[in-house]
Amino acid sequence: MFDLTGKTALVTGASRGIGRGIAICLAKQGADVAVNYHSSAEQAQAVVEEISSLGRRSIAVKADVAQKNQVEMMVEAVNKEFGRIDILVNNAGVLNYKTLDQMTEKDWDWVIDTNLKGQFLCAKSVVPLMERSGWGRIINIASIASGGVGVGYQALAHYCASKGGVVALTEGLAIELGPKGINVNAIAPGAIETDMAKEISEDEKVKQGLLARLAVKRIGQPDDIGAAAVYLASEEAGYVAGSVIYVDGGWLAS
Repeated sequence: MFDLTGKTALVTGASRGIGRGIAICLAKQGADVAVNYHSSAEQAQAVVEEISSLGRRSIAVKADVAQKNQVEMMVEAVNKEFGRIDILVNNAGVLNYKTLDQMTEKDWDWVIDTNLKGQFLCAKSVVPLMERSGWGRIINIASIASGGVGVGYQALAHYCASKGGVVALTEGLAIELGPKGINVNAIAPGAIETDMAKEISEDEKVKQGLLARLAVKRIGQPDDIGAAAVYLASEEAGYVAGSVIYVDGGWLAS
């Protein structure tokens, strides 16, 4: 079940955190994986080596997903190495805590361009390869802060806006690409212990406050998101399109 043997995945922002967890989980199910990174070359190579130890092919590819020319070169490099891209996981993302009065236009553009425009650029570049084979999976990483679910964060209006856009982009692309055999879905993580969310592990008060809100009394790990990605990438998820899977330990139910 959930056998990805013969599939090639491109995971953006895969040198650490959620992206790394997704890349490893896909490889464990048989996929070859291209590991995208922006600046963490050594960490990306470590992920490549771990995937290789599982008997899967892997390469690290540097690219800023907010830059069209870099995205196109990345996709070209992956296609040249593997001859195909079946699964795209749009995971690369950034955040910086800024209230509206603190936030500059540069702050806004950095977050929106990476978190939302980057997903558009990657999808646009990869879809022609998927169309040739008549099969594809695009998995966009959103957030429980994407709006409409009663969860928001202070000093992260730009981040919340970007993730809300990811959900809308997912739904729009699902309608457009579904008839072509390409399923598009999103995963909305809750509290996941990563470098980006250091306060979860470093601030005991924050950690205990989160645990009090969760039905599952533990903080999420990158592998929890990886497991959801494996399902959405599989043949078994063939009837799932335009959906957002909330992997949040029961946060929204509380």
